Amino acid sequence: MFSKIEWKALVEGARSMGYSELPEDSPDATVLDSADESFLRKLHHALLELHLQEGALVCPETGRKFPVNKGIPNMLLHEDEV
Repeated sequence: MFSKIEWKALVEGARSMGYSELPEDSPDATVLDSADESFLRKLHHALLELHLQEGALVCPETGRKFPVNKGIPNMLLHEDEV
């Protein structure tokens, strides 16, 4: 599963929500077997415990903002975008 994570996106998203505990560079997947518990706890927190309640998700390709209200993103396209 770790190899499927877009590390830069995870780090950027976590930092935009005020969580800066993850390292900038992705650890090697083979090192994870011997990773210290502290790193694994930080990764677990970023993946499963951070929740965006209010704000916006921004598409990195188009720059379009999708509003998030009460934890639910509105990703519906406008009529002119279909």
